[in-house]
Amino acid sequence: MVDPYSYKKIYIESLQELQRQFDELQRDLSDFEERVRRAQLLPDENCQVDNNNSDGSVIKKRYIHLTEEILKENPNICEHNAPSFNARQDIVVVEVPKLGKEAAQKAINEWGQPKSKITHLVFCTTSGVDMPGADYQLTKLLGLSPSVKRFMMYQQGCSGGGAVLRLAKDLAENNKGARVLVVCSEILAITFHGPSDTEVDVLIGQVLFGDGAAAVIIGSDPNLEVERPLFELVFATQTLLPDTGYAVYGKTSEAELKFHLHKNVPRLISNDIEKSLVEIFEPLGISYWNSIFWVVHAGGRAIMDKVESKLGLKPEKLRATRHVLSEYGNVASACVLFVLDEIRKNSIKEGLDTTGEGLEWGVLFGFGPGLTIETLVLRSVSNIHK
Repeated sequence: MVDPYSYKKIYIESLQELQRQFDELQRDLSDFEERVRRAQLLPDENCQVDNNNSDGSVIKKRYIHLTEEILKENPNICEHNAPSFNARQDIVVVEVPKLGKEAAQKAINEWGQPKSKITHLVFCTTSGVDMPGADYQLTKLLGLSPSVKRFMMYQQGCSGGGAVLRLAKDLAENNKGARVLVVCSEILAITFHGPSDTEVDVLIGQVLFGDGAAAVIIGSDPNLEVERPLFELVFATQTLLPDTGYAVYGKTSEAELKFHLHKNVPRLISNDIEKSLVEIFEPLGISYWNSIFWVVHAGGRAIMDKVESKLGLKPEKLRATRHVLSEYGNVASACVLFVLDEIRKNSIKEGLDTTGEGLEWGVLFGFGPGLTIETLVLRSVSNIHK
């Protein structure tokens, strides 16, 4: 049996997250909900919503592309199940690559190498579908080499952030000198819609999701004269939880992409998480989960609470994830990259020895449709000279 920890070292060499304020539109959640209620998009305060899933009390603000002007110009977006897919597509196929470009450019600038050194591009989004795709559009927007090898990942949902890192790790591992630009860009215009009394599980997503993009550059054998690794990607795996296809799924129609989130999602994830941890950390001799740093998808407060309780985690272990949820909402595939960046920045700001909150080993968890669990073992690097 091949030792999964014996491969060459693969590093994240640059990491940037971005939340664009379209027309300076940054609303706290209460203001947003009030505006939406006035537009008859959400029920009033008397509507019975499962507070364990809505997370309304912990999301302070989100960033969204949709403005009241856009909604007035496209009234069908505001009507439940009204045909509006074309209008949504017209928005996202243009704006998703543009938002991704801003995050990618920040990552390239931090990386310090010319963009001509990028050999591969992996683009992930759940916001819209086009052909050629967002990867093609981003290549043009950034002015990348026409020989860049592109990979487009659509409809991965919230597990997409882990999936793109897993793919980028494989590419860097098996292509000498590769530098893989990874971009996750999400705009919720494709899913935003009016309420239905019979689909409360769909309404939950309207309270959770926000727009955002993140980019990283991944490679092996870094040139330490110009490149400064941030984290090592040691091991990556993907798992489908049996008989959980009902828990998180999306349906595309002439109206929109509609997400369904079952109330059992927090329990299903927390019941399986320790098994996954034991499998990947046993070769490293790690079994105390407070001894590692945690990069968890900010899918909702209920998920974090369940995971924290199940594993006996100290409150500070999910501090970065809770901060991302509070400040940006659930930004789908970009979420885990937001959390990773938050951990990196906090570690430097607090003068800790490593990029992983002063610890050597860490874990990244992404959860998405399926239920699909993406798990990566991370190794931090020294903060000296950063």
